[in-house]
Amino acid sequence: MKAMVLNSYGPDAPFEIVDMPDPVATSGHVIVKVAAASVNTVDTMIRSMGADLPLSPALPAVLGMDFAGTVVAIGEGVTGFAKGDEVYGCAGGLMDLPGSLAEYINADARLIAHKPRSLSMREAAALPLVGITAYEGLTRADVGQGQTVLVQGGAGGVGHVAVQIARHLGATVSATGRGADQMALIESIGARPLDFTTQKVEDYVAEHTDGVGFDVVFDSVGGPNMTNSFEAAKLNGQVASTVAMVEIDLTPAHFKGLSLHVVFMLIPMMHDVERQTHGDILRTLAELADAGGLKPIVDEQAFGWTNVGAAYAHLINGAAVGKVVVEM
Repeated sequence: MKAMVLNSYGPDAPFEIVDMPDPVATSGHVIVKVAAASVNTVDTMIRSMGADLPLSPALPAVLGMDFAGTVVAIGEGVTGFAKGDEVYGCAGGLMDLPGSLAEYINADARLIAHKPRSLSMREAAALPLVGITAYEGLTRADVGQGQTVLVQGGAGGVGHVAVQIARHLGATVSATGRGADQMALIESIGARPLDFTTQKVEDYVAEHTDGVGFDVVFDSVGGPNMTNSFEAAKLNGQVASTVAMVEIDLTPAHFKGLSLHVVFMLIPMMHDVERQTHGDILRTLAELADAGGLKPIVDEQAFGWTNVGAAYAHLINGAAVGKVVVEM
């Protein structure tokens, strides 16, 4: 098979097309012919930082976590999938798991699900990592009917999916962003847009929650923004963060009695712990998508075999609107 391989790590490390042996379906796995693979921020971090990240694969490396494609072979012990099934998942591209920037991937059947019928391969490939992350954060915070939810970074990859899932769970959703394009995107997916460059936290909390604060704050921005999430949450409220790698004073969270949930969705892949949870979530997301409640936003620029590096650059430089996808 053809695969895009990194023979070195670094911000500008080149992807090279090489011929590799076709993978063989191992026990509990299926071989998927990859139609599309999306690029996530963690993929760009692995390429740039290499051995400085404990989850980086050894060189030569095939990156790519998310994918959508067609099952072409079934390993021993696999049930629920058959040759010809269209599937999607997040199952490789880190540690000893070969990635999806290849013609085929040997994927753990617990980490995949049948592709949403209503989504194209390109759209489906954009959904797994961000969808699982958003779902985990919102359900850990027990988002439900009638609650108020603030999504920090509502126009981002995780954020725009979190907005849609929170609405499906029955919440009234507000979301932060900046500029006319992001405000329009946030409004188009059913949330109240809040421009963090022109509105202070105390002001939109007063205006939209009568000063009480939001029941749940889903923070996909992290870093120093965590203090804004604490400020925006109500007493005894919930904060879910997907970017908690920061030193921060938890005093405000203490005096408001906040519950903090940290989501790192790669744990099942890295440690082979409760992998079936990801397959279950993907099935739920597929049902939601097919019911019309969830649609990933995919950047309009097309990328393929010859310009994978350009796809990574497009995400890094901030020019993308929605998820960046490479079609194989």
